Amino acid sequence: MVYETIAFALFALITVGCSLGVVLVRDIWHSALLLGGALLSVAVHYVMLQAEFVAAMQVLVYVGGVLILITFAVMLTRINPEVSST
Repeated sequence: MVYETIAFALFALITVGCSLGVVLVRDIWHSALLLGGALLSVAVHYVMLQAEFVAAMQVLVYVGGVLILITFAVMLTRINPEVSST
């Protein structure tokens, strides 16, 4: 029982820290990585609640799908400052 409480508190702090990082970090790539950390820690909360299917869907849909979409969007829209636009 004590270990579950400690694990819950640890992952709750990770979730809150990553979520604050998503909002406060100025670089969009680091923000996307922190979003992945927050979503993975939410999946851990689902596992702790014995909802393994929901945790698996959280990882597959949100971490897998949404973060890959954000990664492609960042890579395709990033402007290279070395290339002149003349």
